[in-house]
Amino acid sequence: MRAAIRPIGALLAAALFAIPLYVVLVNVFKPGGDIAASPWSLPHRFTLANLRAVLDRPDHLYWNGLINSLEITGISIVLVTVLSAMLGHVLARSSSPLANVVLGLLVCGLMIPTAVIVTPITQILRSVGLMNTVPGLVLANLGYYIPFGVFVFTGFIRTVPVELEEAAAIDGAGRFRTFWQIVFPLLRPASASVLIFLGVWIWSDFLNPLLILGPTSGTTVTVGVYHAIGEHQSDFGSLFAFMVLASLPILLFFLAAQRHFVKGLTGGTSKG
Repeated sequence: MRAAIRPIGALLAAALFAIPLYVVLVNVFKPGGDIAASPWSLPHRFTLANLRAVLDRPDHLYWNGLINSLEITGISIVLVTVLSAMLGHVLARSSSPLANVVLGLLVCGLMIPTAVIVTPITQILRSVGLMNTVPGLVLANLGYYIPFGVFVFTGFIRTVPVELEEAAAIDGAGRFRTFWQIVFPLLRPASASVLIFLGVWIWSDFLNPLLILGPTSGTTVTVGVYHAIGEHQSDFGSLFAFMVLASLPILLFFLAAQRHFVKGLTGGTSKG
């Protein structure tokens, strides 16, 4: 009996999470009238008009948002991964008690919701002239997500034998060269995990792009969904299509990097 409870529970949980996905997917390919009449049924009159309506919008809301999202997400995740890997290496190899204090402070930073610090972030960006700019949003992402990257990389680096770095030092390699040529190539699973998590979080972020970019500096695909909803919205087909198209790039990115995902999450659990 107990052996059957776990798979049944897993199936129920999967079904619960799959319900919203099912509703979105089936309604993308329905005419608007069919969505209102029967949102749960499969499409009886299959149509691609909803997708075309989003892709061919006169204001290019989706395409502009897609370009901004690709730029912001790509720059942010690369910078966070590189900087957090370097800082994680320093903390993992340091024997000073201060390293643990710094790591503890960074972990505490993970517990602070974005909404709590959004006001001081906007004030700082406005004071340095980066408000309503893409670099300002990227900088905000760096400050908020580097603690997560450091947390993952520090645990993973502790599983990498320090003898490899000692051998490189004996051969005359400096610390910078040792990290990039010896250590960092071994961090591929951890890097994939950090990239996937950050990619999903930054791509799906709504509040920071809405407030930091503002209406004058474009929009992201997530904020584009919000802008696509009018006060008296009745075109639910286009809305569902916008949701699917907004999620598609990050879904493809996850599928491309998922083979390193689990290994990267568990890599820091086998040692110190």
